[in-house]
Amino acid sequence: MSAFSLRDVNKSYGGNSILKGVSLKAEAGEFIALVGPSGCGKSTLLRIVAGLDHADRGEIIIGGEDVSSRAAGDRNIAMVFQSYALYPHLTAGQNIAVPLAMRRLSTAGRLPVIGGLLPEQRKIRAEIQRQVQTMATSLKIDHLLDRKPGQMSGGQRQRVALARAMVRHPSVFLMDEPLSNLDANLRVHARGEIVELHRRAGVPTLYVTHDQSEALSMADRVAVMIGGRLLQLDSPRQIYDEPVHLEVAKFLGQPRINLLPTVVDDKGLVQAGDVRLLPRAPFRPTTPVTVAFRPEFVHLRRAGEGSLPARVERLEFLGSEVIVFTRLAALDATIVAKITPAEAIGLSASQPVDLKLDPSAILIFDDKGDRLLADIATVSAKRPEAMHG
Repeated sequence: MSAFSLRDVNKSYGGNSILKGVSLKAEAGEFIALVGPSGCGKSTLLRIVAGLDHADRGEIIIGGEDVSSRAAGDRNIAMVFQSYALYPHLTAGQNIAVPLAMRRLSTAGRLPVIGGLLPEQRKIRAEIQRQVQTMATSLKIDHLLDRKPGQMSGGQRQRVALARAMVRHPSVFLMDEPLSNLDANLRVHARGEIVELHRRAGVPTLYVTHDQSEALSMADRVAVMIGGRLLQLDSPRQIYDEPVHLEVAKFLGQPRINLLPTVVDDKGLVQAGDVRLLPRAPFRPTTPVTVAFRPEFVHLRRAGEGSLPARVERLEFLGSEVIVFTRLAALDATIVAKITPAEAIGLSASQPVDLKLDPSAILIFDDKGDRLLADIATVSAKRPEAMHG
């Protein structure tokens, strides 16, 4: 049984369908990153899981129990918001203690003066302070406990928000773009911290982000949402190398995947430069398809040494790599290649080059965007003798 799952979650606002039958399962201790373009429904899904909104249809299962109809406070879910949502008038220690105080202290016990005079409430307060101190020490923010949010940096506020979420030992962690307010360098450092904290907590985590590098580098599995639908849920490597839908291939990867619209020829083959691919399911000639290949699998050759004549439009030097934009005059298309600085020596704008594609990395999608499995074809176009590999 999975530790956390969603079953056929649907949500509409004013006749607009936002979530369209979203289902996923997370095992105990699994980190799932939910990515997609703005407006795809990922934050709406997170709010529904948290109990801050309600689905029109579907189930939310935590620990084998359906919590769909329970209030947010009864789901044992901890959420870290993009804004961190810290109380500005409370110290870091008081912010971390809030979920424990709300659960364990009586209304009178939460009052500053009276609460300290009640023996039973005094014991609970002491235990809460001990837990806050332990959590703050583990996150290396114990020196911040007396500071208010306005006296802390963005990274420090982020850690306080994480401590507040972790201190209650929830069944599920929800994180809504918690690193988006940090600068680039701090964001990279914070990724490792969050992954380490997640492993230490050992509970399933659903992490919403629009940053694909965060998703690919942090998650055990990545869920890609497009237009309210969950198109693919897979490991980072599998979802990058083997996208099941064209929209998934287009969303993941920087620079974006190269796309060449073409058709199935009269022999049932799909041509990509000097590479010929034979779809495993037969298609009629002239059936439209899209050939896709990532920039790192485009190799530049001297003019006359490759299969796709092109001309360099511009180069972007990024330190460890160079992005080369080329123009295929015959197809009136731009093809992007990602090469090393050493390979870029001597290249310049307007220079003629030839492009060669890595056959094993070419993907084919049909006119609906679904992935077509194909094999590399040899000289003969017959089936199945025409294939190898």
